[in-house]
Amino acid sequence: MVAITILGNAQSIHSFKVNGIDGKQINFASFKGKKILVVNTASKCGYTPQYEALEKVYEQYKDKLVIIGFPCNQFGGQEPGTNEEIVSFCKKNYGVTFPLADKIDVKGAGIAPIYQWLTQKAKNGVLDANISWNFNKFLLDENGKMIAYFPSNVTPDSQDILARLK
Repeated sequence: MVAITILGNAQSIHSFKVNGIDGKQINFASFKGKKILVVNTASKCGYTPQYEALEKVYEQYKDKLVIIGFPCNQFGGQEPGTNEEIVSFCKKNYGVTFPLADKIDVKGAGIAPIYQWLTQKAKNGVLDANISWNFNKFLLDENGKMIAYFPSNVTPDSQDILARLK
């Protein structure tokens, strides 16, 4: 039996497996050796155009970076679509090729275990983060350890993020 996620004090994001939007499993252990940028996304948000910058950064750094988008409908109902609608929107409007996970909750009672780990210093060992809107970003190093958190208004192609990818 394969565990979908690991609860408790996982030392690395590499401990997690999540369902991909395409029905295939995303195993974070397969990203060992690459930095990981995790982003909660939405298709009908003022920050939605960040998909374009996310794809550009992904294309530019894909030899050493993977971006994982987590669609979420918790902020203003801005991701109401089905998985198929989300994929279609992202490909058609922004040419998204980076992996997308199933739609999840990133806060509250139904928070996904991976977001518990990302947002709680007691679990990730580095920082606490309060997800208050779409397009919050978490950067992890090649060993799956937390490097930094960036709120919605920090764009994926900002110097704050790009400087950490070099």
